[in-house]
Amino acid sequence: MSEDAKWYVVHTYSGYENKVASNLEKTVENRQLHDLIQEIRVPTETVTEIKDNKRRDVERKIFPGYVLVKMILTDESWYVVRNIRGCTGFVGPSSKPIPLTDEEVARLGVEQREIEVSYGVGDSVHIIDGPLEGFVGTVEEVDVDKNRVRVTVSMFGRETPVELELDQAEVME
Repeated sequence: MSEDAKWYVVHTYSGYENKVASNLEKTVENRQLHDLIQEIRVPTETVTEIKDNKRRDVERKIFPGYVLVKMILTDESWYVVRNIRGCTGFVGPSSKPIPLTDEEVARLGVEQREIEVSYGVGDSVHIIDGPLEGFVGTVEEVDVDKNRVRVTVSMFGRETPVELELDQAEVME
């Protein structure tokens, strides 16, 4: 069995996602299983709808019929999650839980990683990852929310704007 908690996908009846999540949270609380089942999420996004010329923000489920659970997989934790009313099982071959990879977790945006940048607009940075590794450029724009930085790099005598992830560049010392 795994030593550290991983994210698993649980399949539920459509429309029962929040009910399954709240029932699972209550069960974890009642049975003192915080060390095994650490986090329960129903991925949602806020969408602006325009209806009858009125704007309103609506929260929508990104993956209807699924709940994400961060847990240490043991027979007990599997049994608890599997037997929540409205849960149809784990996502994986023959209901064997398969954890999400780190890349999948990052792409889904389940865990928000805070990246602190030590550079700002106008600073010279060294590109430390990606196809332009080793190049030096000037920061034009930093977008922490989208995890992006736009850097102007001099290539073949021309200034070329390049978009990178925040952790692909570091400030020049």
